[in-house]
Formats: sequence, structure tokens, C-alpha cells
Amino acid sequence: MDRPRTLRDDIANLGRGILMGGTDIMPGVSGGTVALILGIYERLVTAISHFDLTLVRQLRKRHWTAAAQHVDLRFLGSLGCGILAGIAALSKLIHFLLEHHHQYTFSAFFGLILVSSLVVGRTVAPKNRRQWFGAALLGLMAAGFAYWLVGQPFLHPRPGYPYLFLCGMVAICAMILPGISGAFVLLILGEYSHVIGVIKDVMSLTITTEHVLTLVVFASGCALGLVCFSKVLRGLLNHYHGATMAVLCGFMVGSLRKIWPFQTDLNPGLPLKEKTYEAYFPGTISIEVVLTICIMLVSMVSLWAIDRHLRSRRVETTSDDS
Repeated sequence: MDRPRTLRDDIANLGRGILMGGTDIMPGVSGGTVALILGIYERLVTAISHFDLTLVRQLRKRHWTAAAQHVDLRFLGSLGCGILAGIAALSKLIHFLLEHHHQYTFSAFFGLILVSSLVVGRTVAPKNRRQWFGAALLGLMAAGFAYWLVGQPFLHPRPGYPYLFLCGMVAICAMILPGISGAFVLLILGEYSHVIGVIKDVMSLTITTEHVLTLVVFASGCALGLVCFSKVLRGLLNHYHGATMAVLCGFMVGSLRKIWPFQTDLNPGLPLKEKTYEAYFPGTISIEVVLTICIMLVSMVSLWAIDRHLRSRRVETTSDDS
């Protein structure tokens, strides 16, 4: 039986949301990656997937408490507030770091995601050689797909609301997957500048009928994609947990291509989210290269220590409950 939720849990979920929101700003890094690192990914997917007909029936009957419990509203509420706070509070900081310390910032995230993929890979836990082979094959295929995806050039946007609706569905599905940035997928589909431009206009109180229609169509695509895809993910996690975690681990490994720290800016004049980079391997050892590697190692060791501490605490909690 789950223990009662406390204010301490709410504050912790608020903090997790802040980290997810701040990370969502990073090109090539998704909030799903952070949720997986923090150990709330499966709970988040389950909560989102519960926006279904059962919820509708409960709301029609005005069973407010049952409806809130069905969608884990307290968890989603505190996490959602944290995500919004993270975007608002950390967007300028992340933007500054990416613009002025791009290499060092990517180095830190590269180390974090690399260790995180190992942490996630440990949860696959195959029981025999056949399962080992299957998990390895799935992981390699997922890594290859993610590696290919983050290297794709941007498409030209297509006119019309049906395409915008489809972009919303695809982008939100990518955002919930670890290792694949929804914002980057929206860039590939050619709709990022359009959608962000509309949001900026609305935030500046420049609102037209076209703006409203654009946001409604895009948000509807996001909502439908999120609910439907979360149901698929929940089913996969419930029935094929090891294989699903192997695929998620592969996505994280493949996405490392996007945040390799040694990159050359190919178009300095474009906005940060629209820049393209060409990766390179440093041929000489310099202070900058050494510092970049040190930052990567520090982030890796830090996350490994945090994961080890959290695992020991979970073991202690399980022992106390028994």
C-alpha cells in the first residue's frame, strides 16, 4: 500500500518539476530524460494516461476526490507548477550559459546523460542470454534511430492547420521520450519559429484570430498525442518493462550526438534554438579541452554519487516498511 502523500513530497515534486522545466529549454535534452533520471518517469506516464473515459465519468458524477486520485492530481499539480517555475526562472540562465559557455554547458549535460543511460540500462535486468541479446539489439536500434534523428536538417513548414495539428502530436510524443527533445523535433518539422512567434505575440498581448486558432490547433494536437502516446508507453512498461527500458536507454545514448561538447557554430547570426553545429574531435590538448573534460567528469561522478545515495535510501525505506 502506498504511503500517504505529504507536503515534503509536494516540495520534492516541485523541485523535480523545476529541473524538468529548466532542462526542457536545452536543445537536444527532453524533460522525459530528467523524469527518468529522477525516478518519476513511470508515475508521470501513468498519471497522464489516466485522462480517459473513466475520468470523464467521474467528473460527470461529480466524484471530485476519485477523479483527482485517478489522475494523481496532487503529483501532476506540484510537478506542473515546478515545470512552469523552472522555465520562468532558469530560461535566462540556461540561455546565457548556452550562448556564452556553450561548450562547458554541453559538457556537463553530456556527462549527466551518459551516466543516466547507464543507470537506466541497469533497470533492464535481463534474466537469460536470450533476453540479454534482445535488450542489446533493441537498445542499439533505438540509439541508431535517435542518432539519425538529431542529425536531420530542418524542413520547410507546410501551410495549413492539419499539418500544425500533426506537428503538435509528434513533438509532444518526442518530448515525453527520454533523449529526444520535442522542441528539436518541432524545429525539424519546420514549425518551431511559427509556434514560438505566436506565443511571444500572445504574451505581448498582440492577439489575433489567427493566433488563437494556431494555439488551439497546436495545443489540441499536443493533448491528443500526449494522452494517446502515454497509454501506449504505460502498456509497454507494464507488459514489456525490460525491453521498453532498453529502448529508452538507447534513445538517451543516441541523443548524445546532439550535445557533444566540441562543436563549431555554423551560423552565428541565427537565434540559439535555430543554430546548427558541426561536431569535431579536438586534435590538440589545451586548457579549454582539459576544463571541458573535467566538467564532464565532475557531472558524471556527481550523478553517480547521487544515484548511489538514492538507491541506499530506497533500500532503507523498504527495510523500514517491512
